[in-house]
Amino acid sequence: MTTGLRPGESPQDPRATGNPPLPKQERNSPGTPHADNRTRSSVITARAAASFDPVGRSVATARSFVRDTLQGWGFADIVDDAVVLTSELVTNAVIHAGTSADVLCLRSDDGVRVEVADRYPEREIPLQGSPVNMGSPDREGGRGLQLCAALAGRWGVEYTPTQKQVWFQLDLPERAVGTRSAGPSLPAALLPLADGRVRVAVIQIDRAGSIAAWNEDAEELFGYAPESVIGKPLTDLAAWPHTPGTSTGIADALQLSRWEGSYGIRGANGRVIPVYASHLRVRDTDGEPSTVCLLVRDHERAVLQTPLRGSSSDTTSSSEGPNTDPFEVFIGSPAPDDLDGLLQRTVERARDMLDADSAFLLLATDDETELEVRASTGLPSARQRFARVPVEAGPGRYGSARMPAVHDDLSAVPGAVPLLSGTGMRSVVTVPLKVEGRLTGALGVAAESPGRYTNEEALRLQFAADRIALAVESARLGELERLRRGSLSFLVEASDLLAGTLDRDQTLALMAQMTVPTLATWCAVYTIADQASEPYLSYVLHEDEDRIDGLKALLSKIAPPDPVPTPGARVWSAPAAAAHQAALRTSMRSLGLNSPTTTVSSGIGTTLATAAAVGGETVVLPLVARNRVIGMLTLGKPTDEHFRQEILELAEDLSRRAALALDNARLYSERTAISQSLQRSLLPPELPEIDGVEVEVIYRAAGEGNEVGGDFYDLFPIRDGAYGFAIGDVCGTGPEAAAVTGLARHALRLLAREGFGGPAVLERLNSAILDEGARSRFLTLLYGELWPQEDGSAVLKIVCAGHPLPLRLRQDGTVEPAAEPQPLLGVLEDLELYEQTITLDPGDVLLCVTDGVTERREGARMLGDDGLTDVLTTCTGLTAGAVAARIMRAVERFASDAPSDDMAILAMRVPGLQKN
Repeated sequence: MTTGLRPGESPQDPRATGNPPLPKQERNSPGTPHADNRTRSSVITARAAASFDPVGRSVATARSFVRDTLQGWGFADIVDDAVVLTSELVTNAVIHAGTSADVLCLRSDDGVRVEVADRYPEREIPLQGSPVNMGSPDREGGRGLQLCAALAGRWGVEYTPTQKQVWFQLDLPERAVGTRSAGPSLPAALLPLADGRVRVAVIQIDRAGSIAAWNEDAEELFGYAPESVIGKPLTDLAAWPHTPGTSTGIADALQLSRWEGSYGIRGANGRVIPVYASHLRVRDTDGEPSTVCLLVRDHERAVLQTPLRGSSSDTTSSSEGPNTDPFEVFIGSPAPDDLDGLLQRTVERARDMLDADSAFLLLATDDETELEVRASTGLPSARQRFARVPVEAGPGRYGSARMPAVHDDLSAVPGAVPLLSGTGMRSVVTVPLKVEGRLTGALGVAAESPGRYTNEEALRLQFAADRIALAVESARLGELERLRRGSLSFLVEASDLLAGTLDRDQTLALMAQMTVPTLATWCAVYTIADQASEPYLSYVLHEDEDRIDGLKALLSKIAPPDPVPTPGARVWSAPAAAAHQAALRTSMRSLGLNSPTTTVSSGIGTTLATAAAVGGETVVLPLVARNRVIGMLTLGKPTDEHFRQEILELAEDLSRRAALALDNARLYSERTAISQSLQRSLLPPELPEIDGVEVEVIYRAAGEGNEVGGDFYDLFPIRDGAYGFAIGDVCGTGPEAAAVTGLARHALRLLAREGFGGPAVLERLNSAILDEGARSRFLTLLYGELWPQEDGSAVLKIVCAGHPLPLRLRQDGTVEPAAEPQPLLGVLEDLELYEQTITLDPGDVLLCVTDGVTERREGARMLGDDGLTDVLTTCTGLTAGAVAARIMRAVERFASDAPSDDMAILAMRVPGLQKN
């Protein structure tokens, strides 16, 4: 957060003038009489500005900034409303809009104006007076403008090309004339304690922060003569902060228009004197600002301290009366509305309460066997967060988190508090958090010096722990419920994604992408092909893509984890140890410790970055499917980070689903490979080269994953100078039809090479199909024999058994059938077939297709024989390959849907003799 403050002077901002400009566009609730449609004449007397980064903690920081600013200005009456509105508007900026937020507080004679600007302006400008839908008051977000309309005296929205600004004005309540505050009459025994003579040190600080005036009481209190301190910065004397919980530095406090609080002043004797101070920023007639500081001894703070304002319903009740909530006294108001914020506030207040150097809070797991670190201050939180320690660390009360414990010197009992090992803390006091007798957590504070804490401090800390235990447990259960609802949604979505693919590589990628960064910083998937195989590193993913190669290289150099089928996550220390060793070797090389001639490698940065990326906790979850370990899912965190127990449980559920999906993908891949291998065996080998004849075949099998269907083709040599060709269509598609396809293709080759003519070949094939019995299927078949001639022509003998007739394209563009129809095969036992002889002249084309081409449909339309003839007439002069390609394009363009039937196209062209 960056702040800027110029109280007490006339700002140069246009809004600080007597007549500031009206907003460019203001949005008001429908029908509200508070629309800011008049010129504001208030003079701005102070302003405070701050910028907040787009992170979740910025909302709480913004609340503290506004609260401190308004309390410093003496506007305690409107602090709560201002904090609520600021919280909503900053949340919209840093959480929902995802940009930084600029907060500006302006003080005037009649109130305070707060402006919140973000960098994501809405381009739709609301019209003045038009109905504005504020949304449901029960929904989670979008309440900022609704609250402005309810709480602010005036509010609006201003737009610029680069930002959107929402502002609200809070007016000061009317106060009785002549009375600032008053308290009841008290007996003398209840009056605040003070020395015989109360000394009020008056110190004036100039613009530069140096002491400009030093009165006699200041000299008496601190022992410095005026001439020895005037001109010196007050920061040289101030021991800041003396009172724990102070969030503003002394230099910042001196710039505020008004500030009240406590700190320490180092006296001439070297001792720190606790004081209570009231600062007021003023300016002289020349406009030169300075700060007047009134200081008294801390135990005499009642002289300067502004009394807390009670509620309007009970102005005479004491601030420590029976209605005071002990939880609010310890945590402060308003209490954080999220668990992490509540826990962090708790450890900070516990540290401050006992003037400690660090504090920590742990929450118990569901079975109360372990404690998980959830918040700390003064400790390396990145290393400690989510670390787990056992509830019972040893025998006796000092080894159990269920009882309060005070350790005078941890160096005398190493390992007594594992969480503090290596932190430099010497003395510690820990107390349990309990709800209805059940352990829910532990709270501890520690100091760097030994012997700091006694049983009295333990009792104070236990009292505070008892006050907050129920609130912490309630917030924890709320967070757990939200996490479980989110986990269910996550698992449902993950199951849908995993069930949506049967591709092994895609399943591996989905497994990793679902875990990173939702569950872990990086992920590696090991697969095991069979029981005799070693685990293989199949997939690696890191949330930073630049780290993937280094992470993969590191994991490939270490032995994979053991494939243990035991369910649940187990810690795997090998990656962190390997990363540490790699980083150590890299550092030594960079220092030239290996050899005087060693040069720094260009990969040093990558090695160190990779080491940091995998230096945290790493866990392995087995992938078990059908009672067999098929792999391991490895999840990791960067240096010194740990996994939450809830995340590990969610990862275990995901691993079970992922294992089944991965095994299904494996089985599908194996069966697909077998199927495709068998199907490819049914296709003919490469087509033979025929002198004097161009041949082109296009084949499309219907159905995903099918390479062979009910349509088939073949072209093969019979004897010298003679070739057989066939194109057929078995009834149906898929594997059943492909079985008859294989029978037909192999029978044709065998019979033709045995010297049988076309009719005899087809009659014997017909008998073989009928012999299949229930498995037989009828088929249409065009079979022919081809003899290229020396004059460049080709003689063909063709038998067309129930198949679409072959078409002959002559050089003049005419198209005619090249055969007559005859009965199909697989239906009648006694067939009488005959063959027809045609001669293809040079330039002629013979086109043979299956009915998947002619029966291509688009609604009620069908391509048909006439449509095929029309396309073929446009192919004059084209090669056989070009003819086949043009026919296929015409078929594909005829309809938008994918083909539902197998298709085969066989084109033969006689180019004629080549002239020299």
